[in-house]
Amino acid sequence: MTALPASMTAIEITEPGGPEVLRPAERPMPLPGAGEVLIRVAAAGVNRPDVMQRLGGYPPPPGASDIPGLEVAGTVAAVGLGVNHVKVGDAVCALVTGGGYATYCVAPEPQCLPVPKGFGMIEAAALPETYFTVWTNLFERGDLKAGETVLIHGGTSGIGTTAIQLAKVLGAHQIFATAGSRDKCHAAEKLGATRGIDYKHEDFVKVVKDATGGRGVDVILDMVGGDYIQRNISALALEGRIVYIAFLKGSTAEVNLMPLMLKRGTITGSTLRARTVEQKAAIAAPLRRIVWPLLDQGKVRPQIHRSFPLAQAAEAHRLMESSAHIGKIVLTV
Repeated sequence: MTALPASMTAIEITEPGGPEVLRPAERPMPLPGAGEVLIRVAAAGVNRPDVMQRLGGYPPPPGASDIPGLEVAGTVAAVGLGVNHVKVGDAVCALVTGGGYATYCVAPEPQCLPVPKGFGMIEAAALPETYFTVWTNLFERGDLKAGETVLIHGGTSGIGTTAIQLAKVLGAHQIFATAGSRDKCHAAEKLGATRGIDYKHEDFVKVVKDATGGRGVDVILDMVGGDYIQRNISALALEGRIVYIAFLKGSTAEVNLMPLMLKRGTITGSTLRARTVEQKAAIAAPLRRIVWPLLDQGKVRPQIHRSFPLAQAAEAHRLMESSAHIGKIVLTV
């Protein structure tokens, strides 16, 4: 095995603030503990939680790296004690609690998945955080089943483009997706949405009700919150489920819950980062069994909007905050 350097390059958050607070720095080489692997990072995904952490609103959980970055792809450089299924030299992508914006990153073995067939490292780095999030929220908590209807807010985000494709390939009957322009709505429809809804010019409740004969949708995946909370309840079908993964317009609202009760509806939600390795391993198992074969076969694929060199992490965050992108933003090492 090649000797590892004593230090590595990482992107630090020098203080809470705008994208300019992201600066390259030298950090000591992290070492894998028991059950962990050290990944020589080739690419790292950029996600909204990274922006929230940079702004000071989403601190890393206790024991996690303060370096941003929740998903990486690369080759295994070293393994800790008790690692049985991954070996040095393997090409992997991994979900991490932090530390992704760096040339090396430690990941628990159960959170490592193989790079799918025909995928480059940029595409592979766009998978873990997004696919873990969509699977656990849309298909586990939301219990989306074949033949059901779904409304996906933020349809051209990394989460949205993934949710549309997985819902389509796994048999959803109608897929509605909100987006902020006609071009973005067309992009969502190309990925498999039955109907893109331009939220700036259309009322998603009316569109959904008209298209379903007044019935509404079985599942709603929402990252918006705010005034969408009441409107989501209005768009819900009997026995419907609303799943929250973020609150870009705020997490508080005055809500009339009577319609939810009359519809026997459910509101749920979850975060991913603070879950234990065991809990994340429980999400990785169905991903490996059900979703990774779909990736290997090219039936679903991450949509890469743009990649930036690691040193240009600030530019990547500016693009993320502009919401001009369709799909994923990735840093390359």
